[in-house]
Amino acid sequence: MSKKIPAGLVLASASPRRRELLLQLMPGIKLHILPADLDESLITSETGTARVLRLAEAKAAAVKTSLPKEFANYPILAADTEVVLKGVPLGKPESFDHAVALLEQLSGCSHQVITAVHLQEDKQAQQAVITTEVSFKSLTKDEIVAYVATGEPMDKAGGYGIQGLGAAFVTSIQGSYSNVVGLPLETVYLQLRQLGYTVI
Repeated sequence: MSKKIPAGLVLASASPRRRELLLQLMPGIKLHILPADLDESLITSETGTARVLRLAEAKAAAVKTSLPKEFANYPILAADTEVVLKGVPLGKPESFDHAVALLEQLSGCSHQVITAVHLQEDKQAQQAVITTEVSFKSLTKDEIVAYVATGEPMDKAGGYGIQGLGAAFVTSIQGSYSNVVGLPLETVYLQLRQLGYTVI
């Protein structure tokens, strides 16, 4: 039996992009932002898919253990996004120079944006991994430095934001656009339906 949109949802992320995307899908929902405090360091030889699955599940588990009683009946949504180039997860820039180096690697190449989404309600859990192929134009050093100087790359996997100035570098995309922003809405929609909720 289907239910209405949940009265509230716990988002295990501080990402403003994920918050905006969820509100795009469910404008009236009450979002409770409870970021998980985890070490997100890359593990040597870990694939992009293994990394995002591990972190999304760990974020949901960490938030669940410290969930305030008033949120106890709300679904928990956790996600992790990684940019992968030639099988190697790139992580987020740690400095200005690191951001420049990441964009130099992406220049003129195609890469994958991989997101794991973990939606949990009580003992029920839905988990999925979405991959989008993104191609970049060839970038000059001046373009890269000017872009990094805007500050936009610094909190983003791979060092760019497709929803911002970084869109100027993207020549093609195959797959989910919202996944590249940070949360594949079509997957969240499906997961909510699998838990019995009617979103639309």
